[in-house]
Amino acid sequence: MAKEIERKYLVIGDSWRELAEGNIYRQGYISTQNQATVRIRIVGEKSYLTIKSPSIKYSRLEFEYPIPVKDAQEILETLCERPFIEKTRYKIESGGLIWEIDEFDGVNKGLILAEVELSDEDQQIELPTWIGEEVSDDSRYFNSNLVKHPFSQW
Repeated sequence: MAKEIERKYLVIGDSWRELAEGNIYRQGYISTQNQATVRIRIVGEKSYLTIKSPSIKYSRLEFEYPIPVKDAQEILETLCERPFIEKTRYKIESGGLIWEIDEFDGVNKGLILAEVELSDEDQQIELPTWIGEEVSDDSRYFNSNLVKHPFSQW
């Protein structure tokens, strides 16, 4: 069992772009009932099945397993809700932490979020200059909700 402790922020400006190269992600949701999710994700030549529990504050259980890309593609096309989440993810080290910046495409184009995983919910963090408003408590920014209520429709 793995516990994920994560905070989420809007990204401001473009200064972060020179700090990392991105990878294209494509993901879909098989189930998003009762705030628990079952997700398929393809990143390049790798793919994963992920199961997440509902969040309590900034924490939730997360189970992730590699699966064959061919299986992931078939699951995306036949079992997942539409639209898919399409994004480019950049990883940047700052303040001793790894920040993951997601620049969304498709129906969520224009949305740029930064996430940081912590070892403790009360961990103090130094925010990089390109971090804006915290949205950890705003469920509209959960990827699973961006499928049902895309950013372009807000």
